[in-house]
Amino acid sequence: MKKTIFVRHRNGKYLLSLYTITRNLGIKISNNAIKKLKPDDANNLFDSSNLVFMAQNNISAIKHLGKIIKGMEKQVKSQVQLRKEFVMLTTIPGIGTILGLTTMLEVGDIGRFSKVGNYSSYCRCVSSKRLSNGKKKGENNKKNGTKYLAWAYVEAAHFATRYIPGAQRFYQQKMAKTNGAVATKALANKLARASYFIMRDQVPFDEDMLFK
Repeated sequence: MKKTIFVRHRNGKYLLSLYTITRNLGIKISNNAIKKLKPDDANNLFDSSNLVFMAQNNISAIKHLGKIIKGMEKQVKSQVQLRKEFVMLTTIPGIGTILGLTTMLEVGDIGRFSKVGNYSSYCRCVSSKRLSNGKKKGENNKKNGTKYLAWAYVEAAHFATRYIPGAQRFYQQKMAKTNGAVATKALANKLARASYFIMRDQVPFDEDMLFK
């Protein structure tokens, strides 16, 4: 979980860089493009010395936080190795070492879940509401399952909207009907269900199969 703090700080720096460039230069730039920037590149982007100074600090912070994140992943990976079925999870764009390890340590033997619905429920990716004639009549036990897998798949959903075109379309379609939180949860559930088959059958991620 500590890694998440640094990732969020880095994402904040990405957003600030995007805002600064868009507002002052009138152009859009991707996160990947920002990753490639070096502090000295700020001199070629802005005429204002103040903007150059801010941009240089943002770029430096992004690179520094990136080193911390990679160092944390390396430290964890040196102590715990992913089993084969969980290595397959990392074929999903956005799921790396930390999310893979979190899933492995929380799931244990994927065979203990006889159905995909049991697994997504354990991950707290399905609603606990009980409905009758479209009206809420109560809730099941929301504490069933594990909060860590719930967190992992929400994180995976955030990454998926950035790196998987099909996930972006799915998210936007849900957003048009509901809101961001519900759309993210729906995508998290979809990824959890896909992960179940990826781990059970030890096969790589297939975007076309998930987002037909």
